[in-house]
Amino acid sequence: MKIFKKIALMTAALALGTVIGTTISHADSVKSELKTPDTLTIGLEGTYAPFSYRKDGKLQGFEVELGKAVAKKMGLKAKFVPTKWDSLIAGLGAKKFDVVMNNIAQTPEREKKYLFSNPYISSHFVMIVKENSSLKTLKSIKGHKFAAGVGTNNATLVKKYGGITVDDSDFASGLDMIKQGRVEGMINSREAWYVYAKKHSTKGLKMIDVSSEAKPVKVAAMFNKNSSALQKQYNQALQELQKDGTLQKLSQKYFGADITK
Repeated sequence: MKIFKKIALMTAALALGTVIGTTISHADSVKSELKTPDTLTIGLEGTYAPFSYRKDGKLQGFEVELGKAVAKKMGLKAKFVPTKWDSLIAGLGAKKFDVVMNNIAQTPEREKKYLFSNPYISSHFVMIVKENSSLKTLKSIKGHKFAAGVGTNNATLVKKYGGITVDDSDFASGLDMIKQGRVEGMINSREAWYVYAKKHSTKGLKMIDVSSEAKPVKVAAMFNKNSSALQKQYNQALQELQKDGTLQKLSQKYFGADITK
């Protein structure tokens, strides 16, 4: 009987040692992938409200608060490195930061070169038209004029469904063009509509979710290909923030709606 007890104790000790060894090994792997010890260095633009922007000289926004919350769950400090868009992805490759959180769309092209976290935003395409418009689907826009930024996914979608693109400078100017009758509508993201509607009147306009025709875009954090341990721990932290409702609360705070799914 004593022999069996000894064997059981030895087995338990070996199992515990394996778990502790695995945990330490994983922690060491994450630390080795960090630019600075005990710090999650996050690249972002810091000029794109409500994702990340400055108010009274202080960096804030949806991705700023999310970055801080994720880092805290990981047992790390968050450090933000504001960088221009055209240098942001290159900066990740040059290891100027550990991760990029900047409303980055997870595309097949980017997945070939980088790792992505689980998505924290599901960006739905929406069609914005006058309230009395007969246009209800993307299939119905063929031959109709739609406001769209040059080279954007929105413009590509308009052309795909046979619409005629008319250049606009930003979201607000596109809405003005609809109100003035210069175009019949515009394609954009639902979060852009939510952000605008929080501070401005949308009277006379309506938003139609067309995600059944145009697949929503997944927005996620982006890592270098050799940061798999960091990606895994980030995902664990993000999952906890989803479960405890933090992610949804941040979405409501900055967009006035849940854009996480």
